[in-house]
Amino acid sequence: MQAPLISSSLVHEVVDRILDSRKITRKDQHLLLSLNILSPEERSLLNQVFDRLQMGLLRVVD
Repeated sequence: MQAPLISSSLVHEVVDRILDSRKITRKDQHLLLSLNILSPEERSLLNQVFDRLQMGLLRVVD
């Protein structure tokens, strides 16, 4: 299965929405986990999301 190609701006939009709402959907989670080629800035954004998820600061919703 090939990783979806999404623009850097879409990564930023998704991460901003997740951090603002403090909620992440399973679809968002799968999308972010499937990304293979990331810039250092995008990797940092994703690390923020998953760090908050591990700390219990984000809720997983369906």
